[in-house]
Amino acid sequence: MSLAGSDSLSVASPLVVESPLTRLLEGSVALTLPFDDPVAIFGLAVAIFLIAPLVLKRYRLPGIVGIILVGAVIGPNGLHLLERGETIQVLGEVGLIYLLFIAGLEINLTQFVAYRDRSIVFGLLSFAIPQAVGTVVGVAVLDLSVAAASLFAAIFSSHTLLAYPVVTELGIAKNEAITATIGGTILTDTLALLVLAVVIAAVGGDLDAAFWVQLTAGLAVFFVGVWLVVPRLGRWFFRIHSEESYFEYLFVLAVLFGCAILAELVGVEHIIGAFLAGLALNRLIPETGPLMNRIEFVGNALFIPFFLLSVGMLVDARVFFDGAETLLIAGSLLVMVVITKYLAAWVTGRLYDYDRNEVYSMFGLSVGQAAAALAIVQIGFDAGVGGFDQHMINGVVVMILVVSLFSPALVQRFGTEIARAREREPYDPATAPQRILVPVAHDSRDPHSLLELAMTIRDERADEPIHAVTVVRPGTVTQTAAAVGDAETRLETLADETTAAAVPLETHTRVNHNIASGIVGSAVDNRITTLVIGWDGARARTQRVFGHVIDQVLRRTTQLALVARIRERLTTTQRIVLVLPPNVARNDGIAEALHTVALVAEQTGAPIHGVVVGEESAQFERVMDGVAPEQPVEFDTVAGWDELTEPLRSAGEAGDLIVCLSSRRTDTGWHPELQTLPARIAQLTEGNFVILYPAVTEQTDDRQFLRFS
Repeated sequence: MSLAGSDSLSVASPLVVESPLTRLLEGSVALTLPFDDPVAIFGLAVAIFLIAPLVLKRYRLPGIVGIILVGAVIGPNGLHLLERGETIQVLGEVGLIYLLFIAGLEINLTQFVAYRDRSIVFGLLSFAIPQAVGTVVGVAVLDLSVAAASLFAAIFSSHTLLAYPVVTELGIAKNEAITATIGGTILTDTLALLVLAVVIAAVGGDLDAAFWVQLTAGLAVFFVGVWLVVPRLGRWFFRIHSEESYFEYLFVLAVLFGCAILAELVGVEHIIGAFLAGLALNRLIPETGPLMNRIEFVGNALFIPFFLLSVGMLVDARVFFDGAETLLIAGSLLVMVVITKYLAAWVTGRLYDYDRNEVYSMFGLSVGQAAAALAIVQIGFDAGVGGFDQHMINGVVVMILVVSLFSPALVQRFGTEIARAREREPYDPATAPQRILVPVAHDSRDPHSLLELAMTIRDERADEPIHAVTVVRPGTVTQTAAAVGDAETRLETLADETTAAAVPLETHTRVNHNIASGIVGSAVDNRITTLVIGWDGARARTQRVFGHVIDQVLRRTTQLALVARIRERLTTTQRIVLVLPPNVARNDGIAEALHTVALVAEQTGAPIHGVVVGEESAQFERVMDGVAPEQPVEFDTVAGWDELTEPLRSAGEAGDLIVCLSSRRTDTGWHPELQTLPARIAQLTEGNFVILYPAVTEQTDDRQFLRFS
């Protein structure tokens, strides 16, 4: 057997692989400038990602500005320590895709859908105003043709969410004005890139009916296809992989880049596909879960900083001395992008009554420019569009440099005020903050599902750990010690899961002959406000409602209690069926209970369908109208308990979560039917359900659970 071109290769010759150490000892390894060694490039980049934000934070400046500035200094137009080669460009593109994906994931999708008019209005204004002004200036001032002027305007009618890491850091992504800005991004960038496609087709002589049919059909199939297929695919995957693992993260990445590739195939930028992928997976990835924590961690630590570094490396300070034409273009772009983007934010703020901090935050987010602007000017230059020369490219680079520094600083300044206002909102006037206790039995089948429920209803502003307790019955000294050791080992596995989600967990092991007494004692010792208890739905010999232990715990406590049977992951929830018995609205803790249901709806993105038994729905509508977070609710009424069977049976479909408000025997709203209702639900459905017992401790003020306009 012979190999072409291998005449000089002896078959008997051993394969010799030189190690880096061998090459170093022989003197054949040397670091030259710019760095071309992959390890040196990556090491320098990671050092920049670590040091630059820390230094700038000392001066109260956004950390991302530091990465952009250092990129300009070490790039090919600065000290030339690094080339903006293929590696940096690829990682930068991945970072931008990842940034838009996270933006789609973190949007409050329920709020986004309910207030989609705000996103549409801001998106249209943020595109139309710059597009109109830029076209006029391009024709009148820069003497461009109408087609070239339209493309010139498209450069800054789009925007890149450069300052989004600041929004994430401040925790204001769910603010209505911020949501409108992020939602408007997909419309703004799509329209700007469509202008690019149309102008390039016109220059190339391909602007015919076939072009419009292909473009329209491709976009329609892409948007509808992603929106219909990805959520179904995600629910299927998360059902068959019920345990948290790296496979979930790989699945998310596959969906992200698959959608990005499909977007390019139909003629729009990959960032549109990435954003749409985030929206499609939004309801399947809870904000408080380990998966979301992994996604954000990898993005914020690695991918997004590479994007910011690549943007900085584009900057060439010498263009300031490149002549009057470059400065004229750069000045025109800067003046127009600032004025038009602010005008769009101001008009939207006036229409929807946003305050000054929200308007300036919208302006700061939308004034950022990078990827889309570069793509438009570079493609226009390559296609030979009149007026798109090297001066135009340099002018765009100057604009990107200035707004890259201006945009994050502006969002940091006014976004901080939004965050402070949110922190000042009353949420718990009681002396004790929200504290959740999850009792874990030694033979519990799936304590992880209870922990997922606890993390779903946990109020992040309470800043309290979740508590988990296992009660061990005493035996001999050896038996008790072994049982306690097993319990501690079991609880440690739960701690690993919450650590992955960045949620603290405190574990407790108690020894008591009476399991219920141990749970109640742990609740008292740790000032617990909420109990999350698991129930398998099986009948017990001593059962009144659930069984001897759970019945005792409910009878001896007054806290908010959730008794749950969770067989499928909460992320797959498509609808919440809320059963509201007669007179339960008179319970002291009704606002807190409905607030808890709203939290589940917010985290899962599932709409709430209320079923009112034997009463008018008006009183519940009034209560829900004031509950935060605001969630859409549709109410139906049934005449009595017998008529409740059919709604419960139909709610037993996959993807439905049944939540039944109930009352303890001595509480307001108790009815004998509530004693057998949990067993009925367990028989009628194979899916998830929660029996929710409102707290009966007198609340001094329920405003922490209510929404304020």
